[in-house]
Amino acid sequence: MTAVEEGDLVARVEGAAGVIRLNRPRAINAVTLEMFRDVEKALDRFEADPEVAVILLEGAGERGLCAGGDIRTLWESSKVNGDLGKILWREEYILNARIKKFPKPYVAFMDGIVMGGGVGLSAHASHRVVTDRTKLAMPEVGLGFFPDVGGTYLLSHSPGEIGTYFGLTGQTMNGPDAIHAKFADWVVPAAKLPELREALTKVRSGTTAAEVGKLIDGFATGETAGPVAAKEPAIDALFGFARMEDIVAALKRDGSDFALATLKTLNEKSPRGMVVTLKLLRLARKSSSLEECLVREYRAALEVFRSDDFREGVRAAVIDKDRNPTWSPPRIEDVTPDMLAPYLAEIGADELKFN
Repeated sequence: MTAVEEGDLVARVEGAAGVIRLNRPRAINAVTLEMFRDVEKALDRFEADPEVAVILLEGAGERGLCAGGDIRTLWESSKVNGDLGKILWREEYILNARIKKFPKPYVAFMDGIVMGGGVGLSAHASHRVVTDRTKLAMPEVGLGFFPDVGGTYLLSHSPGEIGTYFGLTGQTMNGPDAIHAKFADWVVPAAKLPELREALTKVRSGTTAAEVGKLIDGFATGETAGPVAAKEPAIDALFGFARMEDIVAALKRDGSDFALATLKTLNEKSPRGMVVTLKLLRLARKSSSLEECLVREYRAALEVFRSDDFREGVRAAVIDKDRNPTWSPPRIEDVTPDMLAPYLAEIGADELKFN
């Protein structure tokens, strides 16, 4: 076994597996720019190593794979008009696209909390394993942001309006619902992960994606739908609109407990963030590739980074933790087309490009 330990990220070869472990357990493995760069280096090494048959992504500690990006550092840079957002999101999104196309089987253990940037490192993998402890979410609208890291691509490819619901509310998926929403492929009990991990380190060189899938099948429960999937007919009827005002009106008309609870959730989110998110989701539904969505997300992310809503959302959720953001504008109907336009505009030389 060879090992390279680089602080917040551990990358090493264990048998036939190139293991990438996010290693900030006290921060639920929140990902920094340096960690993204170290993942990129690890993938370079593992791709070139003929002894590595499979990649395994995992998180240190008991709480989860990854709680997302290092939001506090981004907030600090945004406050002083810094360029961390521009640099970090460029490198992160390019990495997300690489994971989607990685030539060797890439297995992500999506155990415990999986959010934001953690979704970007795992949900584009060829083999995505959730557990009975999985709590997966894209809660960015609560930060004046939108589901990025290819989130608009993933959510727009969920069945019906399930992705619209998860994207706008930031609600949590359990393991089976993550499979129903096409964010994952297998539910494996958390207690069986060590055994599955051991089996993955023992696959032979040249093992195919189908063979790795068959191996995981032997540990999986076969579950494919959770509690949110059961609400899909209602969700399809309530979220099948192109304007936030129409979704809100449908929820008010419906008046069921579910609709009223959903309205309460939406009322806590950034109006601008919801309008931007819905527009990006509808555009993503017509996109043929992850890269196309990431280009669009990068344009929007740079605009978010400049916005008061992002700074206010992070302040309320992460810095002061008062859970009482003052959104600008405060109402959905006050988000004008002129406000929306910069999030969608081309950005010339700064456009995201893939090799």
